[in-house]
Amino acid sequence: MELKQQHKDVLLAVECGYKYRFFGEDAEIAAKELNITCHLDHNFMTCSIPTHRLFVHVRRLVSHGHKVGVVKQTETSALKASGTNRNALFSRQLSALYTKSTLVGEDVNPVCRVADVEEGGCADVVSDPPDSFLLCISENWDKVKKQLSVGVVVSLININCS
Repeated sequence: MELKQQHKDVLLAVECGYKYRFFGEDAEIAAKELNITCHLDHNFMTCSIPTHRLFVHVRRLVSHGHKVGVVKQTETSALKASGTNRNALFSRQLSALYTKSTLVGEDVNPVCRVADVEEGGCADVVSDPPDSFLLCISENWDKVKKQLSVGVVVSLININCS
């Protein structure tokens, strides 16, 4: 609930074992966009996708104009079972946030072995386009005078994401 309060405009995919689940309004939106079933579970609407298909579904949601946050478990069940907090919920945190301009990373572009590619086993893997760039321009702005500051410093950063 705290993560959703911090990221209200993001569809959160929460890791739960071997699947990622969407809850509440996020579940209804994801179910509609991904054409999957949404159902009521313990007073929350929910839908889920398998872990190994996360990259496909994140790309589909982003292509429909949504921001997608991936929330991963920060502890394993083995560590939890041997620890003092074995009856508490798994701790989770936002590990990635994807938009149309930041669609890079392990969740959306998994690594395939050469043999898998040659056999046609990685048909779902979509490589980033060669013209995938992020550009940021920054300048000093005097908010009081509503003009550029004296001794203006302009910064330009261009990153090739692929």
